[in-house]
Amino acid sequence: MKFAFSIIIPVYNRPQEIDELLASLTKQDFSTHFEVLIIEDGSTDSSEEIVSKYESQLDLKYFFKENSGAGASRNFGMQNASGNYFIILDSDVIVPEQYLLEVQNALENNFTDAFGGPDAAHKSFTSLQKAINYSMTSVLTTGGIRGKKQTVGKFQPRSFNLGLSIKAFEKTEGFSKMKNGEDIDLTFRLWENGFETQLIEKAFVYHKRRSTIRQFYKQTFGFGTARPILNKKYPATAKPTYWFPSLFILGLDVSVILAIFGYYQLLFFYGFYFLAIFLDSLFQNKNLYVAFLSMITSLTQFLGYGLGFLESKFYPKKI
Repeated sequence: MKFAFSIIIPVYNRPQEIDELLASLTKQDFSTHFEVLIIEDGSTDSSEEIVSKYESQLDLKYFFKENSGAGASRNFGMQNASGNYFIILDSDVIVPEQYLLEVQNALENNFTDAFGGPDAAHKSFTSLQKAINYSMTSVLTTGGIRGKKQTVGKFQPRSFNLGLSIKAFEKTEGFSKMKNGEDIDLTFRLWENGFETQLIEKAFVYHKRRSTIRQFYKQTFGFGTARPILNKKYPATAKPTYWFPSLFILGLDVSVILAIFGYYQLLFFYGFYFLAIFLDSLFQNKNLYVAFLSMITSLTQFLGYGLGFLESKFYPKKI
C-alpha cells in the first residue's frame, strides 16, 4: 500500500505549542510528501499567524471552527484531508526527526488500520513535565500500558499519537462525542468492526502534557470519569484492575487513620511504595528533583483518577 499521510492537529489556545510542533515537522527525515491540517477549535488566542510562518516549508491547511472539543475537531480534520492514512497528534507534542519514517516502515512491514505510539520527555521539558511523564508511563504506576510492549496485550492507541486509515475512519465515523476516553471508545469500535491496532514502539513523540499539578489532577480526574462509562458501554472490556487507583487512595486514607491510633504497618507499605517510585524515577531520569516530584505526580495521578472513577461510578452524568 502506498501511504499518503495527513497529519491532523487540533489546537485550542496554544499557539506556542503549535510553533514548536510545526518546527519539528519541518525537520522530518522523510522524503515522501505529507500534508498537515491545523484545526483551530474556537480559540480566542489564535494560532493562524504562527501557522503562516511554515507555509513555505510544509503543505499546510488551516481551519478555524466553532469550539466543539478535540474529538469533533479531529473528525473535521479527517473529513477535509486528502491523504489515505491519518496521523493524529496533540498540539503539545514535539515529533522526532525519524517519526514519519518509523511509521511508514512499521506499516509496510505489518499493516494495520490503526496504530498508536508511545510518548517520552524531551530534555528541554521542565522537571515537573518529566515527573508527569514518568508517572504516566512507569510500570510502577500504570503498568506500562502506554507504550511498554511487553506489558500489554491488545494495544489501545491514545489520541496524542494515533494513526487511522481512511477506511477505518469511514467505517467507524471517527471519534465519538465523549469528552474523555474518546480514543479508547474509538479503539473498541475499531475492534468491533474487525480492524486491528498495533503499537509502533519507535514512533514515539515528546509529550509535554500538563504544566502544573492542578492541571494534571484535572486531566487524570477526567480519565477516571471516562472509565465507568466505557465499562458500561463495552461490558466485556471491564476489568477489576480499573478499581485499583480508587482502592489505593481509600487504603491510604485508612492507613493514615490507623497510624493515628498507633498502627503503622499499612502506612509503611505506602512509604516503601513511594520510595520505590523515587528510586526508579531517579534511575530513569538521573535527577533528584525529578525523582522527588515523581512521588507527588504519582500520588496526584492516583488521586485524580481514583476520585474521578468513583464519582462517575456512583454519580454518573449523561454524556
